[in-house]
Amino acid sequence: MLTISQHDFIRLVDFMKKNYGIDLSKKMQLIMGRLSNTIISMGYTSFTDYVDHILSSKNQADLEIMLNKLTTNYTYFMREEAHFNFFRDTVLPYLISTKKNKVLSIWSAGCSSGEEPYTISMIIKDTLGSQAALWDTRVLATDISQNALKAAKEAVYDEDSLKNLSPVWRSKYFVKSPEQGLYSVAPAIKSNVIFQTFNLMDPIRFRLKFDIIFCRNVMIYFDQNTKDGLIQRFYDATAPGGYLFIGHSETINKEKTPYRYLMPATYRKE
Repeated sequence: MLTISQHDFIRLVDFMKKNYGIDLSKKMQLIMGRLSNTIISMGYTSFTDYVDHILSSKNQADLEIMLNKLTTNYTYFMREEAHFNFFRDTVLPYLISTKKNKVLSIWSAGCSSGEEPYTISMIIKDTLGSQAALWDTRVLATDISQNALKAAKEAVYDEDSLKNLSPVWRSKYFVKSPEQGLYSVAPAIKSNVIFQTFNLMDPIRFRLKFDIIFCRNVMIYFDQNTKDGLIQRFYDATAPGGYLFIGHSETINKEKTPYRYLMPATYRKE
């Protein structure tokens, strides 16, 4: 494993924070462990040469490789189930009764390999039933990682990802793949999700305000100032009465946020 100097570590940490909001200031061992083989395979013999290359060339393909190595994308269907229960039992009935245009505007920000937006779509389909065709329920799902988005679009998952799903949902919303232990998301659910590359440090300028934003287990990579700025951008992009879900291991500065706290990791715009 290659060793990174304090100088190169600081240069790389500053670059990641400035461009992606990701705070790696306490992740020196992770950086060395995850990047050493990549650096060697690229023909470099030291972190200094590699960091020089990243900072000067800003080659998109090499940046993508680095991002994929340094960010973790582990998730599964119905992760943090309390959110989805609240979404099903409280949020959806409210939106169904108030959205006269029959358009649900939902954003899965930091969607990773797709389990979250597909779970949202399955709940919507289950709730609306025969009325689903009358609604525009498409979920916007974004991530900075091309690898994660590629896996999400393929929509093929193993048994472990489906561990929290009922047999009914497995049968209803998945197709068993020829390969042992793999399942494909059913076309009706797959087509309800729109995947797009998006950097959460960029201005949020989508056409519609969002009724619901899921951004869970993403801000663990951000420092407090970065989180505060992102939460404000989320608030500005949320429709009045809309909801924000964050990860249960994450916190929002309650003194600064304009969102109203509802329950752990769940907030609402008045």
